[in-house]
Amino acid sequence: MNASDVLIETLINWGVEHVFGLPGDGINGIMEALRTRQDKVKFVQVRHEEAAAFAACGYAKTTGRLGVCLATSGPGAIHLLNGLYDAKMDGQPVLAITGMQFSDLIGTHTQQDVEVDKLFIDVAHYNERVMNAAHMENVAEMACRVSRAYRCVTHITVPVDVQEQELSDADRSKRNKAHHVSNAFATSAREPRQEDLRRAAEVLNAGKKIAILAGRGALDATDELEHVAELLGAPIIKALLGKAAVPDHSPYTTGPIGLLGSKPSQEAMSDCDTLFMIGSSFPYIEYMPKPGQARGVQIDMDPTRISLRYPMEVGIVGDSKKSLQALIPHLKRNEDRGFLKKAQEGMKDWWEWMDRLGTSTSMPMKPQVVAHELGKRLRDDAIVTCYSGTIATWWARHIPARRGQIHTLSGNLATMAPGLPYAIGAQVAYPDRQVVAFVGDGGFSMLMADFVTAVKYKLPIKVVIIKNNYLGQIKWEQMVFLGNPEFAVDLHPIDFAAFAHACGGVGYHAEKPQEIGGMMDEFLKAPGPALFEAVVDPNTAPLPGKIKAEQALHFAESIARGEKDPLDIIKEAFKDKARELV
Repeated sequence: MNASDVLIETLINWGVEHVFGLPGDGINGIMEALRTRQDKVKFVQVRHEEAAAFAACGYAKTTGRLGVCLATSGPGAIHLLNGLYDAKMDGQPVLAITGMQFSDLIGTHTQQDVEVDKLFIDVAHYNERVMNAAHMENVAEMACRVSRAYRCVTHITVPVDVQEQELSDADRSKRNKAHHVSNAFATSAREPRQEDLRRAAEVLNAGKKIAILAGRGALDATDELEHVAELLGAPIIKALLGKAAVPDHSPYTTGPIGLLGSKPSQEAMSDCDTLFMIGSSFPYIEYMPKPGQARGVQIDMDPTRISLRYPMEVGIVGDSKKSLQALIPHLKRNEDRGFLKKAQEGMKDWWEWMDRLGTSTSMPMKPQVVAHELGKRLRDDAIVTCYSGTIATWWARHIPARRGQIHTLSGNLATMAPGLPYAIGAQVAYPDRQVVAFVGDGGFSMLMADFVTAVKYKLPIKVVIIKNNYLGQIKWEQMVFLGNPEFAVDLHPIDFAAFAHACGGVGYHAEKPQEIGGMMDEFLKAPGPALFEAVVDPNTAPLPGKIKAEQALHFAESIARGEKDPLDIIKEAFKDKARELV
């Protein structure tokens, strides 16, 4: 048994069933170990290493299990970084394995001589260069354990010659006893302290206008969140990674917050006297209450995240579900339902407005129509992937999360491109579930070659592309944040439907609202990988739920300074936001 065999056997022992990657001469030894164990672990070949890292992250996000990606030395390893930072910043357990050049040539300007362990020092919580086959046994176990235990990125890099070194030939130190490690794994119960529960209850019971902000850490606490919301008369505001924490049509939620959030969410944040953060470190502090406005209680698994975004009075370190279960007996019913009722009335108006936008028949077709029609047709077991940009606005507002569904996107890194590889990772993990990538044309085109990966492995993923031939988010940021006319954000059109056919999949093309429903039905029923290209109005702005005076001023400045198509932009913006002008 050589070092590569030890590595792959360790992955198998840790329950790894899939490795995403691209072969190269810097990892031939590892590839051979995978080839001889195809019955136990599947290698999923992608077309770009960045997609491998994103797929591993998507796999981890949708399963909670360890995602693994593999890349060769030098450029292949470098390509992993964006996907690994996505995993790091969203707290996902991902192990990256890379090759290095021959151990006695490292640092001598040989071909592809990149010291990958030094390169990965920031992204990986655990990051080691394997010295010999005897070292591999310890390092591989540690990398899997650390990634699982801390939900973080770990990295192993293995020189080419070490990969094929026989375990019996390795110079084992006298302190390194063979087989002194195992895959025995224990998870912490993270039970909250009784004193913290008592203090938290005192703060929450004293509140009259309590707002709950729930994030990714509360995804498995749906029932508990709604129970607490009912007791406290508190609306549940959701950070993007917490979209599926409670169903979007729950009577307790006001949906998303932030630039792409709802107006009721922003009003609840602005008016609350108590903030209860659960499993979230939502980074946009400008959308939170002003420090001193509200008392604060926070639940988080990571003690370093307590009071990171808002000056909390009480912090509870623990799992959200278990902590809420322990807290509920200490809570008293808030008899003043006015704050919750106001939020519910606001959401009734909000959903009516979303329905009007989603059923518009005007031309050019509005992106909200496509999201609206897709949302109505998703199965209860659907997994929906997305990423940053204007596409996230339509996903957050117009594709309601239902109980049992999984919704995810790049959260804290907010990167473009992971929607497709996330879907690949999710479909590999759940071959029988409906998996849909809801993406924009800019981000999809970055890694579009990996649509053929879905074709190769017969993964029945469905890709919906909102095509406006623009980097939409950047366009509107230039206008609304800076007051500048758009610049360098227009994209040359691509025929994505033809591309899907060229890859061996199925492609659909729609430009009219009347086409969407029937075509969407056919598209979702297609037996294999399919792509739905919807051409939409590039002048539909992802405007905030509640516009600030400064944003309106910048918008006007950009028009005055030479924004092209000013009349069309003004018409669309004022039509959509007219209700805030009265």
